[in-house]
This record gives sequence, structure tokens and C-alpha cells, in this order.
Amino acid sequence: MLRVGSKAACMACRNLISTNLGVRYPVPLQKLHSLSRVIHHRYAGNTNPHRTAARYYTSMSRLPMRTPKPPPGSGGHGYQQQRNFWVARLAARLLRLRYILLGSAVGGGYTAKKTYDEWKDMLPDLSEYNWVIPDFVWELSEQIDLDKLAKALPEIEEIAKLLPDFDKIGENFTFLKSLLSSETSGDSSLKATDSSLSATQDGSEKQYKKSSDKERVDQLQEELLRTQLKYQRMLERLEKENKELRKVVLQKDDKGIHQRKVKKSLIDLYSEVLDILSDYDSNYNTQDHLPRVVVVGDQSAGKTSVLEMIAQARIFPRGSGEMMTRSPVKVTLSEGPHHVAMFKDSGREFDLTKEEDLAALRHEIELRMRKSVKEGQTVSSETISLSVKGPGIQRMVLVDLPGVISTVTAGMASDTKETIFSISRAYMQNPNAIILCIQDGSVDAERSIVTDLVSQMDPHGKRTIFVLTKVDLAEKNLASPSRIQQIVEGKLFPMKALGYFAVVTGRGSSSESIDSIKDYEEEFFQNSRLLRDGMLKAHQVTTKNLSLAVSDCFWKMVRESVEQQADVFKASRFNLETEWKNNYPRLRELDRNELFEKAKNEILDEVISLSQVTPQHWESMLQKKLWERVSTHVIENIYLPAAQTMDSGTFNTTVDIKLKQWTDKQLPHKALEVAWETLQEEFARFMAEYKGKDQDDIFDKLKEAVKDESIKRHKWNERAMDSLRVIQHNALEDRSITDKPQWDAAIQFMEETLQSRLKDTESVIRDMVGPDWKQRWLNWKNRTPEQHVRNETKNELERLLKLHDDHTAYLANDEVTTVRKNLEGRGVEVDPVLIKDTWHQLYRRHFLQNALSHCNLCKRGFYYYQRHFVDSELECNDVVLFWRIQRMLVITANTLRQQLTNTEVRRLEKNVKEVLDDFGEDMERKTHLITGRRVQLAEDLKKVREIQEKLEAFIEALHKEK
Repeated sequence: MLRVGSKAACMACRNLISTNLGVRYPVPLQKLHSLSRVIHHRYAGNTNPHRTAARYYTSMSRLPMRTPKPPPGSGGHGYQQQRNFWVARLAARLLRLRYILLGSAVGGGYTAKKTYDEWKDMLPDLSEYNWVIPDFVWELSEQIDLDKLAKALPEIEEIAKLLPDFDKIGENFTFLKSLLSSETSGDSSLKATDSSLSATQDGSEKQYKKSSDKERVDQLQEELLRTQLKYQRMLERLEKENKELRKVVLQKDDKGIHQRKVKKSLIDLYSEVLDILSDYDSNYNTQDHLPRVVVVGDQSAGKTSVLEMIAQARIFPRGSGEMMTRSPVKVTLSEGPHHVAMFKDSGREFDLTKEEDLAALRHEIELRMRKSVKEGQTVSSETISLSVKGPGIQRMVLVDLPGVISTVTAGMASDTKETIFSISRAYMQNPNAIILCIQDGSVDAERSIVTDLVSQMDPHGKRTIFVLTKVDLAEKNLASPSRIQQIVEGKLFPMKALGYFAVVTGRGSSSESIDSIKDYEEEFFQNSRLLRDGMLKAHQVTTKNLSLAVSDCFWKMVRESVEQQADVFKASRFNLETEWKNNYPRLRELDRNELFEKAKNEILDEVISLSQVTPQHWESMLQKKLWERVSTHVIENIYLPAAQTMDSGTFNTTVDIKLKQWTDKQLPHKALEVAWETLQEEFARFMAEYKGKDQDDIFDKLKEAVKDESIKRHKWNERAMDSLRVIQHNALEDRSITDKPQWDAAIQFMEETLQSRLKDTESVIRDMVGPDWKQRWLNWKNRTPEQHVRNETKNELERLLKLHDDHTAYLANDEVTTVRKNLEGRGVEVDPVLIKDTWHQLYRRHFLQNALSHCNLCKRGFYYYQRHFVDSELECNDVVLFWRIQRMLVITANTLRQQLTNTEVRRLEKNVKEVLDDFGEDMERKTHLITGRRVQLAEDLKKVREIQEKLEAFIEALHKEK
């Protein structure tokens, strides 16, 4: 081959192109044809595969070496030879021009083919992303006739006619190669000419290379950036067309064109699993290690803005410098025909294309956050679950956490900083959680707190993605843009990450739309020197690339860990089932809600059973309880004061007055209290009887709470109280005992009452004076000093009563003094108050004994009563009083029984139902009232089974999508 240097060949080629093609020298390499660049850089050390193809063609630029000039005086023959050689040289140059043109055509076609193959190889393999396209796209063949579409396209043979005949080009290339090989063996004088030409042009070649290197690098970078932006726009256009196509297909379902069963999407299945796990007891040993994207960052670093760009909607409440994210917000992103948002526990859909719905959604999120924060706290660990669907949204689950703060300001709880750190650690310590670390690029990197926290939780950066926000402000404010390069290359922070991204989330105005922010971000990076100078790579910028990278990382983590987590829950289920079989072999596995429903049915059955109580039982209980409640008042405040009067007229007058006062003020209230207590006792009695049959002790606390709350809510009808007062007043005014059985019943009632009171009084006196001589000798008991004093006082007062059998109920002062002096004479010091207390009990016993004697006399006094005790020394007005009381009790019991059976039992049943409904909606109260290991075990079993079933369904769908 030729022995001429490469630089000479390049200069010859450059001169040739400059002469024959009309290109002005110097020409940058970027503007030459690709084959020409290959020719120029054959010896430049570049390993481009096209250069091998042009290696043979470069030999065409070698001309025969020119023979040296003959020395002077050699004669005309030498001149003739020189002239003849000049003609041959001109012919050779013209012939070379033809070969160059023909070779350029052939080489251009060959290079075009190689360039096409290279571009084809550069395209990514999209087969791995088939899961991105929903099922309905693959079903388009049912709606679109692909055969007709294929027939409408041109045939492959017709397209092939448009391409060059590469076989002929190869033959011509071989022919030229052989031809040029023969020509290069010509006259050696041309080589000397080329050598001299190389020597003269060597300096200019170096200067050209040196001056054009920087320009070539700049042009290549600009060309690369334009190409990337071009393909980015092409991808966005294709995505937009894909959105419209999916929307049309889904809308056809609504119109009945293509009817099929709508299946839950993959991300919806996964989100349901996470929702169940969020309600699961975190203290249990089976913890939630399923992947989700945890978004952490310093306060006001732009976390919410990044999430909104990924969700393609301004969905979060915003505030300038104020803490807005007060609790974790789980956002499930998925694809759908319409851009909508919905809460987990609500059926309302918010249309994210309408500003009023966006404002309502932001307001609802803010209300839920404030509601979740307990009194005296600033942040809450309670998760708010939100789903966002829309065309082109990347499928993933993100959790936005409260921003990390360095200082607790006024109005915050003192433990706010520690609480935020605790919440962040709880989410980041999940070994399968992807940490999206947000760093504000407009502030000094040294002020960041979150990077240290993230590096502690993920020291090797195996699941961390770093995002630098507000890059536009960072480029504007930083004196050294290379600092941004250090951040995104992971050299400034000790924190490690899987990837580094730089984004722009708008100009800082809350009124900006997502589209305007996207346009601003694209325009910024297109004109930014950070990308132009190579400080940032094209794949590291824009939230679009960030969203794709996070989604890919999320699904990769899901595929790697979900089956392992399913096995963990399967093992947990086995352990729980084994524990249940060993401890509760004969009981059904009822969780807290099922136990509550069972208890609710039992309680309602018990309330309904109250209607089966007989009227006689109601009246008997009411009469007995009412007399127990009012007997003390009747004896102490009515009968005893009236019995102190001297004649029957005064006795009856005193009784009538006191009965009237009692009826107006106290008696109806007492009666209603007795009726309500009787109802409660019967309710409790039915519960106890039911408990003896098939009652579960686990319901005791709940039933007691339901009973107490129902009683608290029950209010008796005031109109019933007024009617009861009238009935009782009329009953007490009646004094006409019509027959002897009624008289005997009154005598018996009076006798039983007086005997009961006398028994109680004697018991009080025994307690006052201590044991008598028999008890002291038999039981070895002694009196206390106080009891000794009371016993002496009792003996002295009994002597007084024997002397004055008709003594009044009260001692006079001189009588108290006499008793005291008599006791002092026997060496007993006594207080006047003690004397009066002892007298009260002694006189009460004395009065009751006399009343009982009088009652026995009145047993045969009905005849005298009918004659109004005329011409009779026997007066039985006290018997009439007790008859009036007894009749009032009977009538009141009957009235209350009617009110209970007709009204109050039904009202109680209604109250119980309301209480049970309220308890059923209050999960916290149910948890407090239905407790125990059995309940907790059933709850855990239910949750673990549900989680396992959801995970298995998700894994099955995941395998189908692969």
C-alpha cells in the first residue's frame, strides 16, 4: 500500500473537497458527510465501526509520486517528458475525481445502511414494559379489523424498491478496490510530491484540529441535546395518543359497545393490601415490609410539589413556610381514562380537571389532617389514604411524610421534632421501602437535616433516590455551578443513593398549573448550561424522568419482595391458627365486629323479653319498691307528728296537709324513680337469666355499658308525671273503706309496718348500749365506755317513761338537766346531746309499742268506723291513714305498670338500639368494651388471612402481567 503519512492524505482530501465541491476551507468535521468524517479520522485513534468500512476507499486519494525535475541543461527531451507527464498527471487527477464521486455514492449508500442498523440497535427493548399497557389495549383486536389495516399498508416489495441495491454497490466497491490497487503501483515521483505537500500542510492541520476540537465538542453536545429533546417530544406525543386511545376504549365500555367485567388494576390490588396493613396492629411480631415510596425531606424543600408533578395535579394544601403536611398521606397512583381522586373511606370522586374540585380536595385533605391531630399535638401518625387516577400516570404507591424540622417554633407541641423523626424512621426502617429524599437546591447543602437521617436508615443507598429541587434558583444563586454537579454525582453528601435527579417544580406560585410548570421545566433545562456543559445528564433531569425511574424501582422492589412477604404472613397465619386450636378448640373464630353483632342480638332479645313480664309481677314489684322508698317519710314525717295531736280532728287535719304537700312535691318523682329502677332490675334480671343459659362472659362489660348508657339517655314523659300526681292526690283524699276485708288489709299493713319499724328501732338501741348480760357471759363480749354511758342514760330515761307514759316526743330542758344530774350522781358524765339522741330512740320504741297495741284493738273497730266512732272511746284514724297509703300504692303501681308496658319498655328498646348503633360505629369504644386474648387472636387471624388472600391475588395478577 501507500507509504504516505495520514496527515498528508487528510490535507489532500480536504483540498480536494474544497476545490471540487465548492466548500469553503476550513470546514468543521461535524458538517461533513459521515463517510467524510470517517476518512479524516482514520488515524485519529477513533474506533468507530464505520471507519473500517471506509478504510479501502481512502487509498483512492493517493496519487502517483511526481518525478524530480531534470537538472538544468539536460535538453529538450527532458522537457518533453515533463510535459507528457503533466498531461498524464492531469488525466490521472480527472480519473481520480470520477472515482471519488463514484466512491462517494457507493460509500454513502453503504454508510447509510450501517447508520440505519446502528440506530436500530440503539432503540431500547420495549418488550420488558408490556405490563405498562393495560389489558384492554391487547383486546383492541376485537374492535379494530387489523387485517384491513394491514392490507391498506404498502407491500414490503414496494418498500424495498425504494432502497439502494446493496449487492451492486458491493460489486462496484470490489471493482474499485482492485482498480485502485493497480493504479497505486505507478510512477514513484508522485509520492515525493505528496510528501512535500504533507510537510507544508502539517502545521495547518494541527492548527485546524486545535481550533476545531472545542467547536466540535460543543456542536456534538448541542446535537445530542436536540436529539434527546426530539425523542422526548416524540414520546410525549405517543403517550398523549395512547391516553386518548385508552380513554376511547374505556368510554366504549360505558356506552355498551364493549361489555366486559371490569377487573381491579394491579396497583389497586396492592393498595388494598397496604390499606389493610395500615389498620393492622403494628405491635404484633408480623410487621409490614411491603414496598412503598416514602417521600421525606426538610420542611418547605418541595416534597409536596414533586408529588403533585408526579400525580399531575395540585392536590395538596399549600402554605408559605407553614407546616402543611401534618400526617402521612398515602397516595396510590394508577392509570385511568379520567383524571380523578378519591379517598379510601369515601365514595366521592374529585375531578382534577376542574378547579373547584381541586379546591374542595385540598380543603378535605387539610380537614382530615387537622382532625387526625390530637389535642395538644402538632402532627399525627394516622395515615390518610388517597387514590389518584389519570391518563399516563405512573403506577406506584407514595407516602408523603411531614417535613423534617430543626427547631420547634411557637404554637407547636414541644415534642413535634421528635414525633416527626419517629414517624419518618418508622416508615424508612422498612427494608423494602424506597426512600425518595428531597433536597432543596436553593439553600446551602450544609443546612440539610434529612440527608443525615436517610443515611442512617439506608447507609449503602440501596433503596434511596435523591432529588434536588429548585434547580433554577440554585443555578441562579450559586457562584459555582459545579457544586450542583457534585450534589447530583453523590460527592458532596456522605449519603449514597441509587440515582440522583434534578427537577424544577415551578416558579414558586401556588396558582401555576401543572402544564405551565412542565413547560417551564423543559424550557429551563433546554437552555441551562448545567445540561449543555455536561454537568447534568439528560436522564437525570425533569420530573417525567424521575417519575419513570421511581416507578421502575418501585415495581422492581415489589417483584423482588412481595412473595417473601406473602410467605411471612402465611407462617404467621399458621402460628395463629395453631394457638386458637389449642386454646379455644370449641369456639368459633369471631372477631370483634362479629362478637359485637352477637352481643347486640342478645341484648335486643333481652329487651324484647321485658314485654313477657306479667302485669301482676310488675305491680307487685312496683308496690313493694315504692313503699320501701316512701315508708320512712310516711312514718317519720306524717304518722308520728300527727299521732302527737290530742284529738282525731287535729290528727286528720295534720295528715291531710302533709299528704297534700308530699303529693305535690315528692311522691310523683319518687314513684317514677321506683318505676325506672324496677325496669332496670328486670332488664338486669333477664340478662342474668340469659347468661345462665348460653352467655359469653366476654359480653359482660359491653352489656353493662349499654345498660348504663341507655338509662342515662332515657327521659320519662313529664305529662305522665302530671297525670300520676293527679291520680295519687285523688287516691289519698279518699277515706271511705267499703268493706271489712279492706279494713283487715289496712290493719295488717299497719301492723307489718309498725313491727318492722319496731324491730329496726330495737336493733339501733342494741347497737347504742352494747351487749346485754347474756351476750356478755355467753359470747365473752364487753361494752365500750360510750356504750356504758348510753346504757346508763337509757336506764334513767326508761324510768322517766314509766313515770310519764303519755310523755311527748321531746324532752324539756329541765328534764335533760335532771337526767344529767342523776347520772352524775352515779359517777357517769354525759353530754346533753347524747341524752336527746338516746331519748329519741327510746320514745320511738315506746310509741311503736303503744301503736301496735292500739292496732290490735282496732281489729274489731270496723263497726265503729262505719258509725264514724260515735259513742265510742275507740278511735282508729291511724288505720284509715294506712288504708289511704295502701290504696295509693296499689293505684300508683297499676298506673306505673301501664306506663311501663305501653310506653317505657318500647322507649327503652329504642334507646338500647340507638346505643348499640352508636357503639357499633365507635371502633375505639368497641375495642375498650370487647377485649381479651381471644378477641385479639381472632382479630389477628382475620387480618392475616385477609392480607394473605389479597397478596396471593396480587401475586397472581403480577405473574399474569409478566
